[in-house]
Amino acid sequence: MTDQNSTTFNVSATDNPFAAESIAPTGIRSLRIWPAILLLSGMLVGRYLNGAVEDGPAYLWMVSAFGPMLCGILILLWWLLASRATWKERVLGFAGAVSAFALTMVLLDKSMRGPAMMGLTIPMGTAGFALGAIIAARRPALRRTSVALGLATLGFGFSTLLSSDGMWGDFAVELRWRWEKTAEERLLENAERRILDDFEAQDLLSESLLSPEWPEFRGIGRTGRQRGPRLNRDWNASPPQERWKIDVGPGWSSFAVAGSSLFTQEQRGANETIVCYDANSGLEIWTHAVEGRLQDPLGGPGPRATPTLSEGRLFVTCATGPVLRLDPLIGKLVWKIDLREVADRKPPMWGFCSSPLVVGAAVVVHAGGTGDKGTIALNVATGKVEWSAPAGEHSYSSPQLSIVAGDEQILMLTNEGLDLIDPGSGAIRLNYPWKHKGYRSLQPPVVDENSILLPTGAGSGTRRIRISKSGSSLQAKEVWTSRQLKPDFNDGIVFDGHYYGFDGSIFTCINLSTGQRTWKGGRYGKGQALLLENSRIVLVVSETGEVVLLNASPDSHKELCRFQAIEGKTWNHPVVVGNLLFIRNAQKAACFELAVTDSSG
Repeated sequence: MTDQNSTTFNVSATDNPFAAESIAPTGIRSLRIWPAILLLSGMLVGRYLNGAVEDGPAYLWMVSAFGPMLCGILILLWWLLASRATWKERVLGFAGAVSAFALTMVLLDKSMRGPAMMGLTIPMGTAGFALGAIIAARRPALRRTSVALGLATLGFGFSTLLSSDGMWGDFAVELRWRWEKTAEERLLENAERRILDDFEAQDLLSESLLSPEWPEFRGIGRTGRQRGPRLNRDWNASPPQERWKIDVGPGWSSFAVAGSSLFTQEQRGANETIVCYDANSGLEIWTHAVEGRLQDPLGGPGPRATPTLSEGRLFVTCATGPVLRLDPLIGKLVWKIDLREVADRKPPMWGFCSSPLVVGAAVVVHAGGTGDKGTIALNVATGKVEWSAPAGEHSYSSPQLSIVAGDEQILMLTNEGLDLIDPGSGAIRLNYPWKHKGYRSLQPPVVDENSILLPTGAGSGTRRIRISKSGSSLQAKEVWTSRQLKPDFNDGIVFDGHYYGFDGSIFTCINLSTGQRTWKGGRYGKGQALLLENSRIVLVVSETGEVVLLNASPDSHKELCRFQAIEGKTWNHPVVVGNLLFIRNAQKAACFELAVTDSSG
């Protein structure tokens, strides 16, 4: 009897190639699953850590972007080296998971092969593998390996059904079904019905170009404030009226406005496109295409800068490098230069983002080239280089003309710090070094004529510096540095001794005298803000396209009203001219008429 039982056991072991060498008579070796559970937990922590930690280091975003992928790779290493599976089982499981991933890579949409692959495909496939191994940990070897590989294949394979349009501000992948047309594709299909009559277009433009209401990025002085009529604060009683809503191409440009004409930039297929729209109808007046396409895997495709109007001229910076002067009446090219050649550099990851600044006879942009090719001034008439000055390599900020210490200065904020530049000669009047390991992408608000804010993200916070003048030289001294204000790429505004803006993804108010927070509230994602000064209202556009009105008071966070303006990821800066709100993102643009309570101001 004993021999018969022994023979039966030996045959079973021979027939099962996954049987372990020194296994219990039951024939099953349970897996060591606690490392897999920890790594799955690590995926979740990594994914949400950046948003959960209020004041982490500048590189914390990398944990959210790449942490889940790293945990996924460690899951495969756990299986191979520390799972307690048999060696044949380990090799088969590892090889099977790698093969499933390789097949998925062949089938993936090309938009899913960058951050989406790292943030979704690898984590989902490896998480599926780990879950299968955990669920079947006490099952026979062949069965648990099959379960793990089956769930891994489903996890990897799900990505083949999707396309990606980049990432949200919290580094969640922006997804759609693969078979759905993009907003850009819909736009290109329907372009013919969007054109306004050329003769009418010129008539609309000609009288308003010399005194545009919103001539540049964030308005006059780049301060993000509207000084128009007082608006009704009760949108429940007088809701905004939609004038039009249209499809637009991808890009993060805002609008420049002259009379009834809007100027912006979009991506349309293989071309960066400058577009002039009729503000009354949303119809196109003209377009000007420049060959080139920035395909930023995080932010998506398209231009980043906003066009600038000055004395009947239109200036544009394209993400791939060209800087253009156009005739704003018809979109005809006057001159064109390429920052890749002038600054001797390739486009940065985010593309060239600098909205042109016109100062006298020069148009100034940040290029980030080496040596003295950082900030560059071009002749408005010819496009030839007038002067150039050193600057940090990376900046999403734009040059800004402000009065500081009694003189006009060009302010340029980069990863290296703040430069104050003489507008005429390009000489550096002051270099204030404050390096940031992340990126800087905001305008430096001038608090008064002698002090400036340097808004910076997590790891650094925001600093106020005071500028003093001794003879012809300038000096800077730190007033305070606050870790309670850590904006990312979300500009704020200065009003009545306080700063209103984003601390991460939560809106906040900071006392400019002390740098201390007076309140914090309202989760609007990575949105943008605009001050309606005469109405004492902060208008916030959330990352999801919702418009929120806040009382501009340091006493408390008080929402007055809100409404959904457009759908989709919205990072573009809003514009209000008179009582018209213009808003856009990478898919839609819209105009809303806001009720007026008092036309004075």
